[in-house]
Amino acid sequence: MNKRFLAVLAFAFVVALGASLMLYRLTSKNGQTTKAAPAAVKLVLAAHDLEMGALLRAEDVALTDWPGVVPPGSAVKADDVVGRGVISKIFAHEPILDSRLAPKGAGGGFAATIPKGMRAVAVPVNEVVGVAGFVGPGQHVDVLISGVPPNGGANLGTLTKTLLQNLEVLSAGQDFKKDAEGKPVAVQVVNLLVTPEQAEQLSLASHQTTIQLILRNPLDRDVTQTPGTAMAALFGGKFKMPTGAAGSTPSEIGPENALPKRRVKPVDAAPEVRKEAPFVMEIISGTKRNEAKFGASASAEDK
Repeated sequence: MNKRFLAVLAFAFVVALGASLMLYRLTSKNGQTTKAAPAAVKLVLAAHDLEMGALLRAEDVALTDWPGVVPPGSAVKADDVVGRGVISKIFAHEPILDSRLAPKGAGGGFAATIPKGMRAVAVPVNEVVGVAGFVGPGQHVDVLISGVPPNGGANLGTLTKTLLQNLEVLSAGQDFKKDAEGKPVAVQVVNLLVTPEQAEQLSLASHQTTIQLILRNPLDRDVTQTPGTAMAALFGGKFKMPTGAAGSTPSEIGPENALPKRRVKPVDAAPEVRKEAPFVMEIISGTKRNEAKFGASASAEDK
């Protein structure tokens, strides 16, 4: 066999082997890339922006392929969301989550936005009580009450006390949508989100006292303990907080610091020093008879 022929045959074999190895690597890489691609699933998305309180209809949603990670609580059937109320704004092409909707049968509108176990209580307001119209949906307020306590303290005048703190405003008038710009709106009534017990307190306070709303930062959730103040303190006098007035205890409060007056414990009197009887010595000199006393209070006496 010709050596030249063998050399050409060996060279062709090496070239074929290299080409086969390169082709294998290319096909293997493409196969892995195709296998890693996630499969798209169908989710119920919002067809357009959905405002809070809206009742979902069939034309408000669309079943669309979702290639990304499936958010927890996503709806996969349109029938699961149609007829339920929106309790938080949903933007267009956003997956509709179960936590953003009211329970089935709760309907839509303002009532659907009230969480379970809570209540919405209406409080009449004016420009002063409503903080010049800046008390709007989503804001947080404190409630002050002013009046004369029924359990004594008539000489104190009007007493003002913080009744409730950090209450969320559900609606201002008939508007329960949050205003991103925070424009002031004059309304006649606001609805506050409270517990059933707080609703009873607000109902009684609105009929028997004067209510004032105090606007606070929504991020400030601290509860401040305040002793309250009375008309007597405003004019420089000291007053004694009546027992049970707005949850207070008896104490003397003045305008300087409005804190209970420190009571000084009386100092016990020093024990009486017992005086010792003086020592008496009788001295006889001839016909004279004398007595001499010795001690702190001793004095000589002649008889």
